[in-house]
Amino acid sequence: MLVLAVVVTAVLRTAGGSTGPVPQDRPGPVLLVPGYGGNGDSLRPLAEVMRSAGREAVIVPRLGDGRGDLRAQAEHLAEVADRVLEDTGAPSVDVVGYSAGGVVARIWVRDGGGDRVVRRVLTLGSPHHGVTQAALGAGLAGGCPPACEQLAPDSDVLRRLNAGDETPEGPIWATVRSTTDQVVTPVDSAALGGALNVVVQDVCPGSTASHRDLLGDPVVLATLDSVLATGSPVAPSSVRC
Repeated sequence: MLVLAVVVTAVLRTAGGSTGPVPQDRPGPVLLVPGYGGNGDSLRPLAEVMRSAGREAVIVPRLGDGRGDLRAQAEHLAEVADRVLEDTGAPSVDVVGYSAGGVVARIWVRDGGGDRVVRRVLTLGSPHHGVTQAALGAGLAGGCPPACEQLAPDSDVLRRLNAGDETPEGPIWATVRSTTDQVVTPVDSAALGGALNVVVQDVCPGSTASHRDLLGDPVVLATLDSVLATGSPVAPSSVRC
């Protein structure tokens, strides 16, 4: 029976097409997805914030060195989610993707069955439309690691993700970006059509939050409260900057 359950889960996860929005009234575990080459340590403060609020938070272990094919990383994320759902009995998960981790989450939702089990997706400084550094790296002799090449603005992976609906049905989507992010450039690459898009400086005009600072930024923490709750997510309006 256990083998049958695993097979059924895999079939449902990989079947195409959405069954409609995931129910919003019962938040499940939060999966935290690290960025390019990240090992997850930088996500521990966010995990602790979630746990202190009574949520179960799971940092997704990186696959290999975290610089491999983003599609393989999305499959790995799906496998972690399957185990978490089985262990907890929860009906869904929320996903917080930092940097390239947000792109990984999108691939899972769009192409890997995540639309059936992901309730909400929040991406932090994610290069959804590519970054100039990746384009430069891909153009060097010998290129750069697979994930780097896939984060170039005109890569096959990003063209597919951004064709048509950037926020497909299933979860509710939100993003946070900082205008002083010098890693994801241009910074508007981190926004998504159809999502709640929060700009740190719209809430805290004097902020100089860097890419890494997003993981502890007060605007991000306030956005977490809104996006991962049960009501309609809104941009924070009262933050101690």
